[in-house]
Amino acid sequence: MAFLGRAVRRLVSEARPPLTPLCRTSSRSYSTEHTSEKSVPYEKTLKQEEGASTGPTKPLPRSADVVVIGGGSLGCQTVYHLAKMGMTNVVLLERDRLTAGTTWHTAGLLWQLRPSDVEVELLAHTRNVISKDLEEETGLHTGWIQNGGLFIASNKQRLDEYKRLMSLGKVYGIESYVLSPAETKDLYPLMNVDDLYGTLYVPKDGTMDPAGTCTTLSRAATARGATVIENCPVTGIQVRTDDLGIKKVKAVETAHGTIETPCVVNCAGVWATKFGEMAGVSVPLIAMHHAYVVTERIEGIQNMPNVRDHDASVYLRLQGDALSVGGYEQNPIFWEEVSDKFAFSLFDLDWDVFMQHIEGAINRVPVLEQTGIKSTVCGPESFTTDHKPLMGEAPEVRGFFLGCGFNSAGMMLGGGCGRELAKWIIHGRPEKDMYGYDIRRFHSSLTDNTRWIRERSHESYAKNYSVVFPFDEPLASRNMRKDPFHEVLTEQGCVFQERHGWERPGWFNKDGPAPVKDYDYYGAYNIRSNENYKYKKLLGKEYTFDFPPHHDVIKSECLSCRHDVAVFNMSYFGKFYLTGPDAKKAADWLFSADVNKKPGSTVYTCMLNKRGGAEADLTVSRLEPGAANLPLAPESDGDAYYLAIGGGVAEHNWNHIRTVLQDQGFRCQLTDHSEDMGMISIQGPKSREVLQEVLDTDLSNEAFPFSTHKLVNAAGYQVRAMRLSFVGELGWELHIPKDSCVPVYQAVMAAGAKHGIINSGYRAIDSLSIEKGYRHWHADLRPDDTPLEAGLAFTCKLKSSIPFQGRETLEKQKEEGLRRRIVCFTINEKVPMFGLEAIFRNGVPVGHLRRADYGFFVDKTLGYGYIRNPDGGVVSVDFIKTGEFMLERMGVAYKAKAHLKSPFDPENKRVKGIYE
Repeated sequence: MAFLGRAVRRLVSEARPPLTPLCRTSSRSYSTEHTSEKSVPYEKTLKQEEGASTGPTKPLPRSADVVVIGGGSLGCQTVYHLAKMGMTNVVLLERDRLTAGTTWHTAGLLWQLRPSDVEVELLAHTRNVISKDLEEETGLHTGWIQNGGLFIASNKQRLDEYKRLMSLGKVYGIESYVLSPAETKDLYPLMNVDDLYGTLYVPKDGTMDPAGTCTTLSRAATARGATVIENCPVTGIQVRTDDLGIKKVKAVETAHGTIETPCVVNCAGVWATKFGEMAGVSVPLIAMHHAYVVTERIEGIQNMPNVRDHDASVYLRLQGDALSVGGYEQNPIFWEEVSDKFAFSLFDLDWDVFMQHIEGAINRVPVLEQTGIKSTVCGPESFTTDHKPLMGEAPEVRGFFLGCGFNSAGMMLGGGCGRELAKWIIHGRPEKDMYGYDIRRFHSSLTDNTRWIRERSHESYAKNYSVVFPFDEPLASRNMRKDPFHEVLTEQGCVFQERHGWERPGWFNKDGPAPVKDYDYYGAYNIRSNENYKYKKLLGKEYTFDFPPHHDVIKSECLSCRHDVAVFNMSYFGKFYLTGPDAKKAADWLFSADVNKKPGSTVYTCMLNKRGGAEADLTVSRLEPGAANLPLAPESDGDAYYLAIGGGVAEHNWNHIRTVLQDQGFRCQLTDHSEDMGMISIQGPKSREVLQEVLDTDLSNEAFPFSTHKLVNAAGYQVRAMRLSFVGELGWELHIPKDSCVPVYQAVMAAGAKHGIINSGYRAIDSLSIEKGYRHWHADLRPDDTPLEAGLAFTCKLKSSIPFQGRETLEKQKEEGLRRRIVCFTINEKVPMFGLEAIFRNGVPVGHLRRADYGFFVDKTLGYGYIRNPDGGVVSVDFIKTGEFMLERMGVAYKAKAHLKSPFDPENKRVKGIYE
């Protein structure tokens, strides 16, 4: 029998040989005391007996509305929810038996609290399905055990993170308690609490059983008319190209027949890349070994909660009268050659890699030192570049949906994600804001980039248990996309952020350059760690829930913009042209605002989904027809539009537009010139004086009014100038061909020197824009928010008769009144907020902040959040004015003032150049 404590001492005393780089798959045995037993700790698995029939368990139909590939958690949840929503001509194909591959050996933990409101809602639905719904529908028990969950904090920052989760949980009615070390010891007597700062206890967390859950889901789905076929491997996916050149799913091939279908859902986990290749779809995930060990019986462990000791990167899962011990290490093993024959198999455990978890587990529960290891479980799991799943319709092929890459959380997220995926398939979009999981969150240049997938997935795995700080940035696979200003701004101390592969300015360090270096895998795999890494050190100073050390630097950037002039590099923006015979029809349908003003106009607008939710906000400029002058103007003999879109969501926008054009049959061309142009924005009271020296055009209000654009010369180079602002000041954007970017920038800086011009970054933009009340898409404006709820009714052409996507929903909302709406809050205390803080009205939780920051001009913390009426009624102006509001930050409540308009320049004078 292997003993955990003896194993630790043995490995510590031996000289460990170095791990070979990245692809190690063999194990090193240090002692015969290590168990050779490999088996999961479940009473039942679905592995079929030797000699059992290997053919399909049911005849294949000739056609289906949807074919789901993969009978793990996500496949079963998706087919169940499709059937429940009335789509019964659905087939699930599993190459072996249900749960084969990765689901069968999962730890099956469910934690209700996450640092994301959407994930909290997804987890709540999973919990309802497995603990209540399925049993009511089938009379079968899924194996759900509600033994509670305990998060361990060994330092103040970790406990602060847990307090943030607790505050968010109050909005959703999730019971949780912050416990002292002594209270933790009372709850869990076997735990060592000497090094604890505190814990977070969630009594209704629990544990799921993979076989019980998946078989029950399968029975419930088939009872509603769905078909589940096991022992039927998929061998191919047929794709057709229609008359408009659009690729669409045609059929699924197996060794036992072909099923014609317009829709395939790839829920194949580790094997999802293979099925993507069959259809010409990139699936950016990677396979790794992921392990836990199962102990022998431990006296007194019965009924204890599951434990996550994030700082030790270890979890302890209750397994009857034993524990399963696992975690996330810095040096995971990549599974280089994914085998099709790996169904209910396990790898040998590499004790070199795993031992760090044993050490952490023994520290937390000392009795483990004298506890035997019953078995090891080391199986394959799929991991992604941001530790989030891959979902939604693939950009390459219509009708090819993804439901994979769940980073060991497929059981936990399965119910919520299965329901949203079903809605995605049936209605074209999910109900919740699933952008964080949508495959379209990644730029197409990255999804088949092996280096990016490998490096970023490693970092996400290694940091899975790290504190989620508001301003963290990845170190892996940086400098993938750089704009023309990158070098000159690096020299001036720019501390870059990464978005969509782009390096964009975050803030400017006064102590010189801090370039981003190549990824060092945090020193794993014998790769030498980067030394004297200034960027990493600056990033480390951000690891706080207080104001960061460079708070005053960001303040200076903001106030320079408010009082003088600042230049922002916004080159990462998406820059698209919409042209063609039906361009006007398409623009009317796509954009909520009336963008068909005269050429030379620029309009801020939303794009909506069919339910009226905001899929994007952007500016649309109407262009003069004429010959091509690329990249500044496309060829057009009719209507043409220039779309400028936040760069972090450009791929999402591109695909939304393209999908609408295809679905509506508009004859249009959408062209992408994002890489061909840079863009700088010059903002502040002195911006006109600076630019009047650089541009060859009159910049007066009369000659160049707000929301207009012109082709002009800047220091001898042609650019497109737009009078716009995203910070609430007088200012212009210059859209510049890439070869002209640096000389135009240098001319602007030279002209601005006497006016005190400075470089500013996106941290300043975040502060300035929230101070002004401008929205950030995917923060305080999302696909589950309508423009009316978001305070953007002015972007909707409801007074016209022009139809546009989502209009009917908005008209109904306007008639019935808003059941939720966005509100601005300020507090007097000088404490930072970042979003997710709970909003209380008269002592009752009514919502949470979506976005928060410090406003340096108003000298207050500001936050925006959507509130509801607890009675389910309309959220009227009177409801807001008569309420007493509190914002809860990390368990502490602060009195808040609600604002119906931005407290900064509510009359909107400054963007018009009126400074009093």
